[in-house]
Amino acid sequence: MKTMRLTRAVCGSWIRSLISPWMKKLAGLEICTEKRYSFDSLKFSSLLLLRFAFQSLGVVYGDLGTSPLYVFYNTFPHGIDDPEDIIGALSLIIYSLTLIPLLKYVFIVCRANDSGQGGTFALYSLLCRHAKVITIPNQHRTDEELTTYSRSTFHEKSFAAKTKRWLEHQTFRKNALLMLVLVGTCMVIGDGILTPAISVLSASGGIKVDHPHMSNGVVVLVAVVILVGLFSLQHYGTDRVGWLFAPIVLLWFLLIGGIGMLNIWKYDSSVLKAFSPVYIYRYFRRGGRDGWTSLGGIMLSITGTEALFADLAHFPVSAIQIAFTVVVFPCLLLAYSGQAAYLMNHQDHVVDAFYRSIPDSIYWPVFIVATAAAIVASQATISATFSIIKQALALGCFPRVKVVHTSKKFLGQIYIPDINWILMILCIAVTAGFKNQSQIGNAYGTAVVIVMLATTLLMTLIMILVWRCHWILVLIFTALSLVVECTYFSAVLFKVDQGGWVPLVIAAAFLVIMYVWHYGTVKRYEFEMHSKVSMAWILGLGPSLGLVRVPGIGLVYTELASGVPHIFSHFITNLPAIHSVVVFVCVKYLPVYTVPEEERFLVKRIGPKNFHMFRCVARYGYKDLHKKDENFEKKLFDSLFLFVRLEAMMEGCSDSDEYSLYGQQTLQSTDGLLNNNGNSTSSNQDLTMSSVDSIVPVKSPLHVNSTVMSSSQMSSHTETDELEFLNSCRDAGVVHILGNTVVRASRGSKFYKKIAIDYIYAFLRKICRENSVIFNVPHESLLNVGQIFYV
Repeated sequence: MKTMRLTRAVCGSWIRSLISPWMKKLAGLEICTEKRYSFDSLKFSSLLLLRFAFQSLGVVYGDLGTSPLYVFYNTFPHGIDDPEDIIGALSLIIYSLTLIPLLKYVFIVCRANDSGQGGTFALYSLLCRHAKVITIPNQHRTDEELTTYSRSTFHEKSFAAKTKRWLEHQTFRKNALLMLVLVGTCMVIGDGILTPAISVLSASGGIKVDHPHMSNGVVVLVAVVILVGLFSLQHYGTDRVGWLFAPIVLLWFLLIGGIGMLNIWKYDSSVLKAFSPVYIYRYFRRGGRDGWTSLGGIMLSITGTEALFADLAHFPVSAIQIAFTVVVFPCLLLAYSGQAAYLMNHQDHVVDAFYRSIPDSIYWPVFIVATAAAIVASQATISATFSIIKQALALGCFPRVKVVHTSKKFLGQIYIPDINWILMILCIAVTAGFKNQSQIGNAYGTAVVIVMLATTLLMTLIMILVWRCHWILVLIFTALSLVVECTYFSAVLFKVDQGGWVPLVIAAAFLVIMYVWHYGTVKRYEFEMHSKVSMAWILGLGPSLGLVRVPGIGLVYTELASGVPHIFSHFITNLPAIHSVVVFVCVKYLPVYTVPEEERFLVKRIGPKNFHMFRCVARYGYKDLHKKDENFEKKLFDSLFLFVRLEAMMEGCSDSDEYSLYGQQTLQSTDGLLNNNGNSTSSNQDLTMSSVDSIVPVKSPLHVNSTVMSSSQMSSHTETDELEFLNSCRDAGVVHILGNTVVRASRGSKFYKKIAIDYIYAFLRKICRENSVIFNVPHESLLNVGQIFYV
C-alpha cells in the first residue's frame, strides 16, 4: 500500500511538474522569464539598421519634410519689410528644428515608447501600468503577469512613489490625466485633417507659379481632386505602394537640400549667420507684436514631429535617429537657408518662395516630386490617425467602429472606413472653405502646439514613474519644453480668429464624443459591478439553476472579469430554460500593446462541477485586432477543453492534503465540504467550489473510502465524461447571449447630463458596431437580453 502511494506520489509530482506551467498559463498566473522582443530591444546589424533608416523616411518624415512648401509664406503673410527679418526668421527655424524635433522628440520622447509603440495613448498605457490611474477598474492581478506587461518598481519613500500615490489618491486627478490624453488625441485627429489640406494645396500651388493668370479656384479644384483620390484609395492600404514612399521622400530631401545649397551659393551666403541666436533677439526687438505673432508661421517648420512619434512602431528608435541626423535635419536646414538666400534678393516672392527658388530647368520634375511627397506626408498622417483611434477604441474612449486589416504582413496597417470618409469630408471642407495656405497654416499650428504641450506633460510623469529620473532632470526637461512650447502657444492664440479656431472646433467635437462615450462605458461597468449576482444565490438554485437545462452551450457576454453579471439573473427569471453549459465571456482590453495568443484566454470554473458553469476572460492589447477569419469561438472552446483536461490531471495526481492550483489554496476535508457560508455539508461528488474571485478545488470524500479505482483513474474517468458532455453540448448548438444594457439619465439629473446620456450617448450606441458583429456571431445564434438602468 505504501509502495502504491509512493509510486502515485512520484508519478503525481512528475506529471504536475509537466502540466503545472500550462495550468498557470491558462489561468493567467504564469510568471514568464522569457522576453518578448520588440524593435526597441533587438540588436541589428549595421546594414539592416541603414535599411530601416531608409524605409523610415517614407513613413515617418513625410510630414516634416514637406514643411518648406509653406513656412515662409505663413511667417510673412503680409510681405517682408526688412531683409534682416529673413535672417531672424531663419534663425528661429534653425533653433526650433534643433530643440523640438532633434533634441526633444528624436533623442528623448522616442525613447519613452511602449515596447516600440508611440503616441499619446502609448504613454498613457505606460502610466496605467505603473500607477492605478485607469478609470475602468477591470484589471486583475493576473494581468500584471503577462509577458508584455512590463513595469518597473520603486522604493516606497522615493519621489516616484509619492507621485504615484498623489495621482491615485483622487478620482479627479485620474480624470484630468485622461482628459489631457483625450485632448492630445483629438488634436492628432485634427492633424489628420489639416496635414493633407495644407500639404496638397501647397504642392498644387506650383501650377499657378508657372501660369500666373490661372485663378486660385483651379488650384483648389486640383487639390480637392487629389484629396478625393487619396482618401478613396485608403482601403487598399499602404502595403502595396509603401515600397515607393521611401525613394520618393529620399529624392525629395536630396532635391530640396541640393536646391538650397545652390541658392545659398548663387544668391546670398550671408544667411548662414542665422546660426547665431543673436538674430532672434534682434528679430523680436525690431518686429514687436508682429514678430511675436509670426511665430505661428515658424511653428509650421516643426509640424510632423508628433506624427514621427505616433508612427514609431514601424521602425527601431536608432534607425529613426540615424535618418533624422544624417538626412532629414541637414537637408531641411539647407532648404530653409536656400529659400532665405533667395528671398534676400526677391522679397516680393515670399508667397511662392519655394517654387520661385527652383531653377527653371528642373521646375516640373520638382513639382511632380513635391506633389508625390505631399501625398506621402498625408498618407502617413492619415495612418497615424487610424492607429490612435484604434488605441482609443481599445481603452474604451471611442465608439466601436469597423477596423479593417489592409496587410497580411503587417498588423499595424489598418483602415477605418467611417473615420476615413469623415476625414475626407472635413479635409475638403477646410481646403475649399479657406482656399489659401495662410488660414490653414494658422489652424495647423494651433493643433500641433497643443499636441506638443500634452506630450510634454505626459513625458514629465513618464520620467518620474517609469524612468525614475532625478527630480532636477525632470524639472529641467519640463521647464525648457514648456518655455519653448508656451511661447509658440501664445503666438498662435493671436491667430485664433484667422483660422486657428478650426482645430479647436474639430477637437471639441471629438472630445465630446470620446468623453461622453467613456463616461457611459464607466457607468455601465459600475452598474454591472454593483449589481452582480452573489454566489450564494447561484448555489441556492441548485445544479438545475431552478430551470430546465436544455442541451447546448450558452455564451453569456459580460463586461465583468469576475462574478456573475446581473443580466444572467434577469435572463433566468424571465425564461423557462437554460443551457446545459453556461460560459460567461468577458472581452477586455489591457494597457499593453499586445497580448500573446497563448496567453489570450483565462478560464475558471464557477460553482460545483455539476453546475457546468465557467468564466472565460479574453484579453487584448490596444494594438490587437479581431480579424474576420479569426475563429474566436473555436479558440474559446479549445481553451475550455484544455482547462477541463488539465484540471482533472492536477486533481488526480495530487497526494498531499494541500496544493496550489492557479495560485489558489486547496482545502481537503474527509468529513465534508465547506460551503460559501462556512457551514459543513456532506457530499458524495467530486466538487470544485468557487467564490466570485477565487477557485477552491476540493477533493472528494471518495478518496477516503476503500475502492479499487485509483485517484488518477477516477480523474481520467471524470475528465472523459466531462469532455464528452461538453462536446455533446457543443454539437447540440451554441447560443451567444448578449446583454443590451440601455443607459438613461435619472429624473433628478441636470440638463447637461440628460443631453450627454439620453441624446449623445444613446445616438453613439445606436450607430456604433455591436459586439456580435465584431466577434462574427451568426445572427441565428444570437440572443439579446435587454435591461435599463439609470445614472
